[in-house]
Formats: sequence, C-alpha cells, structure tokens
Amino acid sequence: MQNSDVKRTKPPWKRFRQWRFISVLLVSIGILLFTLYNSRTESFTLLRSSFVSSKPLTSEATPALPQVPTGEHPSSPYTVPYPHPYHFTLDQPSRCRQESPFLVLMVPVAPSNREARDVIRSTWGTETTVMGQAVNHYFVLGQPRDGENVEQLQKQVLEESQTHGDILQSSFLDSYKNLTIKTMVMFEWLTSHCPNTSYAMKVDSDIFLNVRNLVDMLLKSPRQLYMTGVVVRDAAVMRNVDSKWFLPVSEFPEPSYPTYAMGLGYVFSMDLPQKIVEASSHVKAVYIEDVYVGLCLRYLGIQVSDPPTGGFGTFKPEVTDNCYWTKVITTMLWDSNELKNTWTAYETQTRQCL
Repeated sequence: MQNSDVKRTKPPWKRFRQWRFISVLLVSIGILLFTLYNSRTESFTLLRSSFVSSKPLTSEATPALPQVPTGEHPSSPYTVPYPHPYHFTLDQPSRCRQESPFLVLMVPVAPSNREARDVIRSTWGTETTVMGQAVNHYFVLGQPRDGENVEQLQKQVLEESQTHGDILQSSFLDSYKNLTIKTMVMFEWLTSHCPNTSYAMKVDSDIFLNVRNLVDMLLKSPRQLYMTGVVVRDAAVMRNVDSKWFLPVSEFPEPSYPTYAMGLGYVFSMDLPQKIVEASSHVKAVYIEDVYVGLCLRYLGIQVSDPPTGGFGTFKPEVTDNCYWTKVITTMLWDSNELKNTWTAYETQTRQCL
C-alpha cells in the first residue's frame, strides 16, 4: 500500500485540544447570546417605563398599581405604596364645604411638630379673609413613628384638633420617604371636601407666606388647569447614591425630570386635584413628591405656569429691608422661630410701605 493511501489519524493529545477549543467556543457563544438577550430585555423594560410615565391619558384605563397594605413598603426604596385606600383618622368632614373658601392652604407637617403649627396659626394662618375672599388652612399629618411615644402624641394631636379644627391625619406612616403619599392624600381630600373652592396651595411649614399678595395674584389668574410656584425645568436626575434625592436608572431612566413646581409652595386651581389623583393610577409613584406631581401633570399634558409677577422665592436674602416682605409671596426660612420674627417685620413693613 502506498503512503498516499494510508489514512492519517491525529494523535490523542491533538484531538483533546481540538475538542477543548470547540467546547470553549460554544460556551463563549452561549454567554454572548444570553448577555445580548438580557441587555435587549432591560432596554425594552426601561423604554416601556419611560413611555408609560409620559403618554397622554386616554379612555382606555391602564390597570392601577398593586395596592400595598398600610405600613408595608414596596420592593424598591425609591417608590412608595400609592395608589392605596388610605383613610383619615382625624378629619374635618364638613368645614370646607360649609365655608366655601376662595383659597385653601394645605400644610404638610409631622405629628410631633406642634410648634410649627402654633407659629403658623399666630402668623399667616390668621389671614382668614383677604381682599374680600375667605381663606382656610389645614395641617396634613401621617401617623407617628415608633419611638415617638405614640399614644401620648396621638392624645395631644386629638386635643389640638378639637381645639383648632384644622388637623387632617391619614393612616400612612409620617416620614420623609412618604411625602408623596402625604401630597396625594391631600389631593384626595381636596377633591372630596372642597367642591366650591377656587384654589388650593401646598405650602411647607418653614415658609413665610404673604397671603395678601397670593390672593391678589389669584384673582387675576386662570381658574382651570393652572399650577404655579417656583418652576423647575430640565433638572438633572441625581445619580449619586449619596444624594438625598438619588434615583437609579432602573426606577427613572430619563436623564432629567419634566417641568415641575418646587414642593416648598405651589398653588393650583381646584380642577387639578382630581385629575392628578386619576393620573396617579398610571404613573409609578416615586418618593420625591414635587417631581411626582410633575410626572402626573406631564401624563395629563398640563403645563406648569410661571407666576405672572414672580414673588415665589426660595431662600431668604441677606437684605430684607426696602419693603421686601410686602413684595414677595413665599420665602424659605430656617425654622418656625424665624417665622415669628419675620412676621413682625412683615407687619411693620406693611404699615410703613403704603
């Protein structure tokens, strides 16, 4: 037999190397395909999340978010259990309907912060009739947290409610991460309790509020689809995990927020609360409350308006003479004690700056 007709066989060590190479190649291809599949799935999920949070409201109702029992938090620390059938444990069921105020001021505050409530009652909360228009105020509370001597604190809040008639307390846990819940139950309450009111305002307890300037502005403002305050546009989403307002891409994939009014104090026409509550069934509730209201408004296709005369300020300037307090609508202060002194300055300037 000639050499050319002899069937050549590879040595065993060469066959082993060949099969090892093929095995490694097949495993690598499998890993690559698996990675690409997961990447495409994640991208689709993020894109769908962005689409759902921004599409306009239609007659085809999207299923509401799963309801989470009171006190139980969702799997993500950046979302909150809303919508949910929270209920008011302390209420003023008929006051707003009976008094039919032009403007209702809603102040979110912790149950333990009695000082802030008392200071407001003795300063801008005394403004109950302005330019012939009735003005009401209410304090919005959640439930005390563990370690706050809950039973004694609840007794004090109940007595305070009976004395002043301005406490609204709901069944959620009062905490910073639940401010979105507090804001949404505020909208729910306004929808069901104030049918004859023209405007409402959400205003923080550390804010100086010039009610006269506010009412004067509102008398010239639109009565429908209107919200104004300190308007924020194109704010970057905080991706630094050390930030108080951190949101991961998995919860909010867009690089910037839609336009919204800062939560320190924004005013709105009374057709908006019900619309925002309805939109909340279609927009995932993040814990940053003013951003969430902006997301609901975007879903509805409603724009936040700049105030016609400015006046909505943030931090207190170094110089507040030259009738400063008579010209602004809001200014952020350090605490309730500063509000006492600020109100004295405001009353003095009111007399001097006629």
